Amino acid sequence: MKQSGCIAFKDRHFACETCDGLAVGGFDAATSQIVLCQNSIHRQSLMNRVVTHELIHAFDHCRAHVNWLSNVKHLACSEIRAANLSGDCSLMNEIARFKFGLKGHHQTCVRDRAVRSILAVRKVSKETAEKAVDEVFDTCFNDQEPFGRIPHNKKDAKYAHKDFQNRDQYYANI
Repeated sequence: MKQSGCIAFKDRHFACETCDGLAVGGFDAATSQIVLCQNSIHRQSLMNRVVTHELIHAFDHCRAHVNWLSNVKHLACSEIRAANLSGDCSLMNEIARFKFGLKGHHQTCVRDRAVRSILAVRKVSKETAEKAVDEVFDTCFNDQEPFGRIPHNKKDAKYAHKDFQNRDQYYANI
């Protein structure tokens, strides 16, 4: 976040609240605050995934100046990135949802989760949400910053972070 021009303070930019409905968390762009739903998060693995998902929104907000309210394509792009990079569509999560597939399943999951997220936060039709996701999918799915790749597990996430920290080092001698 700091390298993208935004500074985050855990005591200022994270809030634990009691939430209504099925929400487990969210990103409030007006306050640049990540909200964690204390009544909905009952496992550390879910907490990790929610924090990662919402941090990706915070990163996008900082880096890309997302217009959350009036540009559904901006929202779609951030939701695609968050679903893709946070572990929302990991094999274990999909098995727990009783959704199985082999070829292209990860992409299908990312599309579905992005559409669901858009519908949860915006009053648009399903067709509008699906169209927005389809229009930006390839570009946003392939944008894997700040990780540089999809971290499939905790160990892989650590390697991705290490690569991110060292990436400028590779170009220093050119």
